[in-house]
Amino acid sequence: MTGRLDSAQPYALGLFRIVVGLLFACHGAASLFGALGGADGAGGTIDAGTWPGWYAAVIQLVGGSLVLLGLGTRAAALVSSGSMAYAYFKVHQPEALWPMENGGEASAMFCWALLLLVFTGSGAFGLDRVIASVRREREPKAADAERTPVAA
Repeated sequence: MTGRLDSAQPYALGLFRIVVGLLFACHGAASLFGALGGADGAGGTIDAGTWPGWYAAVIQLVGGSLVLLGLGTRAAALVSSGSMAYAYFKVHQPEALWPMENGGEASAMFCWALLLLVFTGSGAFGLDRVIASVRREREPKAADAERTPVAA
């Protein structure tokens, strides 16, 4: 049974990455564009350039989109995880110790989920894998072309 579960691991990880990236990007879209109820639940947005909310929303949208696509997953997840750690410790934790008390559950969960992706990579279905496989296919052809003498 373990062997079958192990063979499914890249696919489960890929689906996990897609869901986490989509949800993270949705938070950014809500804050920046008022989508999905907006930053305040009433369609409001965060004023451009305000610290730290607007910058966090940009990281959420861009980082979440990259994680969703599986493009630069590890780097995007690292920056995104760090922004959620900052959000938890600077915004939520001063209000109360526990996430249930300070409203920081989403920040804590995103922080740890994204940190996991830093160490695991994108899993299946990621553009990183597609790009790597295309490069691997082209390398032997380029090497063969260099070795083939050109007739004069």
